[in-house]
Amino acid sequence: MNKSTMVIRFTIAFLAIGFCGVHMSFAQEALTLRDALEYALKNNESIKKAYLDVEGGKYEVAEVRASALPQIEGSASLNYNPIIGKLVFAGQSVTIGQPWDSQFGAQLSQQVFNQQVFTGLRAAKTTSEYYALAANMTEEQVIETVASNYYQILVNREQLSVIDTNLKNIRVINEIVSNQYQNGLAKKIDVDRIRVNITNLETQREELVNGITLLENQLKFSMGMPIETPIDLAEEELTEVPDAIDVQDDPNRLDRLVELQLLNKQLELLDLQYKATRAEYFPTLALVSNYSYATMTERFNHLYKNSENPMAATFGSMLVGVSLRIPIFNGFATRARMGKAKVDYLKAEQDLYNTRQSLNLANENAKVQLKNALNTIRAQRQNMQLAQEVYESTQNNYNNGLAALTDLLDTENALTDAQNSYTQALLNYKIAEIQLKKASGEIKSLVNE
Repeated sequence: MNKSTMVIRFTIAFLAIGFCGVHMSFAQEALTLRDALEYALKNNESIKKAYLDVEGGKYEVAEVRASALPQIEGSASLNYNPIIGKLVFAGQSVTIGQPWDSQFGAQLSQQVFNQQVFTGLRAAKTTSEYYALAANMTEEQVIETVASNYYQILVNREQLSVIDTNLKNIRVINEIVSNQYQNGLAKKIDVDRIRVNITNLETQREELVNGITLLENQLKFSMGMPIETPIDLAEEELTEVPDAIDVQDDPNRLDRLVELQLLNKQLELLDLQYKATRAEYFPTLALVSNYSYATMTERFNHLYKNSENPMAATFGSMLVGVSLRIPIFNGFATRARMGKAKVDYLKAEQDLYNTRQSLNLANENAKVQLKNALNTIRAQRQNMQLAQEVYESTQNNYNNGLAALTDLLDTENALTDAQNSYTQALLNYKIAEIQLKKASGEIKSLVNE
């Protein structure tokens, strides 16, 4: 191996190690909620598809607009007539046509008045706006899902930390009691009771670890992140809870809700659909123009060399005019379609009313749940502190022979329950906070926090 080859391989290896190091450092960097949401807004497949619908809506608008623009068509034909017809005038027959003929033409048409086309233009623009609102709502749904998954993982990790601490403490107790049992100072039932607790905690820990893995996979899926990518969440995100909240009614809340904007846009589309159907009763007026050029001859090779054949005939024709179409009767089909469009509009109005009521209900429930969750956090925080004091006191009494092992294990279980209840209250608060922001039309503010 020559020197230059060794240098190249060393350089490639160095760059590969450096790239892997950069990738690993990025993967191990704590992922904040804002980071997760920003990543999801750029990579979630549902959002990408929604914006493809927006792009497709632009082409729909262009397609409808094309029907209002001039329409130009070209035509060409080549015919062979093995039998040529004749006309008889005053007892004499006259041959009409030649064995070969060709024709070229062009036709122009322009809508002057067509109410269906004009209504379709308005509907196309409204459809494009509908797709934009739908994409906005998809973003809000993704933000809600990602934020909820994010906080669920944090809560489960807090619970895992609690189990790890309890396992550490009970293993210390197990070692002490096992030594006492070997020296005849403790009963076998005490050792067995501790081992049962250890087994239960280890089982809970394994289930919790697997549950966290499932939640992390769900979070990465909702973010649009490859499942194999390792992530590490910022722990402080869960503890940011205010001491008090002041939830006030916002008179402009309903105007910000994308769900209502989307339904209103749907109503607008259904109204335009009704008007487009009604426009079938209207007459249509179009400007038309046609030009054609024909050649007839006895031989095929003389079609385009007319000077060589004096019997060849060439002529052109052109017309310019207007075309008026007046609908008279179609078996009441238009009236039936108008009735169906009216029913669809009334159903959409009912959906709008029900959705408005549902969103008002969600807003009021979220405010109540937020206040309840905050009160529960305060109570569970005090309860956890009290359980910690009781556990430490019981442990001290047990070490001094003033408390039974059963009392120590009971207080430890009570401390575990209090700690888990506190973390669950934190999750309930965060979920209620997300729901309130959604019901207030401010869920996208999570991205900027």
